Amino acid sequence: MKIDLHSHTTFSDGRLTPAELIQRAQTMQVDVLAITDHDSTYGLADAHAAAQAHYPALRIIDGVEISTRWHSFEIHIVGLNIDTGHPALQAFLADQQQKREERAAKIADKLAKCGFEGTLERARRYAGVGQITRAHFARVLVDSFQVATLEKAFKLYLGKGKRAAVKAEWPDIAAAVKVIQQAGGRAVLAHPIHYDMTTKWLRRLIAEFAEAGGDAAEVVFPGMSAEKQALLQSIVAEYQLLASAGSDFHFPGRWTELGRCQLKTDTLTPVWHDWNLAVSQSSLKDPV
Repeated sequence: MKIDLHSHTTFSDGRLTPAELIQRAQTMQVDVLAITDHDSTYGLADAHAAAQAHYPALRIIDGVEISTRWHSFEIHIVGLNIDTGHPALQAFLADQQQKREERAAKIADKLAKCGFEGTLERARRYAGVGQITRAHFARVLVDSFQVATLEKAFKLYLGKGKRAAVKAEWPDIAAAVKVIQQAGGRAVLAHPIHYDMTTKWLRRLIAEFAEAGGDAAEVVFPGMSAEKQALLQSIVAEYQLLASAGSDFHFPGRWTELGRCQLKTDTLTPVWHDWNLAVSQSSLKDPV
């Protein structure tokens, strides 16, 4: 069974619509897919409808990825198997979305001072129905202002400490964990190796996430060496967290692809260990 518990659509900073993401999941033969847009669950209804119509064998896990602030780091917490209609969760996400709007305006102001005018309007066009993220501004810089790559856009302007960086007033980790669990979900520490921190700080992050009641951590994802994977898995095991795995898929590319990162471990318990992931035989008919 191929399981991917971290993906994005055009309702945040993904490039594929929910229907296109479902089509991609079918192409890559993914059996279980969590859709985890940033601070939004709006794309899930479209995804379920597309799966029912075209890929009924796919099990969709309702999810979300919540931005939090921990010391000087922006840490992402994925919620899996959430009740998308839970009032506390939706109120929390509405507040997150307002914070994103405020940050976007400040980023645009800073980019204007760097000589890049009109970035907010362009970023909104890229975001469409989704939340405006720094990735949308990075696309504007590449497509409209001759910045060479998305990576360069972050390295020169949008990344931590750079000229157009803006600290959003995100909630703390414990608040995200609490609201995810209120909505019946499991709270997962997203891509912990990607936060550009020392091993000492990584251990501290995982320890404090566990202390806040977090359930699991992603222990396999694109671009991670075997050495780092072993280190991460050992720390996650030390703090008795469950293990999750996901591609953090945004669009088809050389480095990321749906279903590419599969959990292989004899020491960690998968976050889905007690989920009923069986697919009914009636759903295995050929797609329409």
